[in-house]
Amino acid sequence: MSSVIIAILLIVAVVAAVYYLAKQFSVLVVNAVAGMILLVVLNFLHVMQWMGKPDLGYGLATVLICAIGGVPGVCILVLLDILGITI
Repeated sequence: MSSVIIAILLIVAVVAAVYYLAKQFSVLVVNAVAGMILLVVLNFLHVMQWMGKPDLGYGLATVLICAIGGVPGVCILVLLDILGITI
């Protein structure tokens, strides 16, 4: 009888852990997609040229930073470009 209760508790714990990880993963995916869309919008509207700088472009490092960092990654890229630090 006690082994059945332990098995049920273990299953509930595994389901709760998977649900939590799936919820966190979805937040990361939404942030990455928002970062990539923001990068495209910045380049499409030539926002960096308003400040006298060239567009950010779509290099491998830029896309990886935007995909992994999301919106904060794009903000960091813009600040680095304004300060003259290139990637």
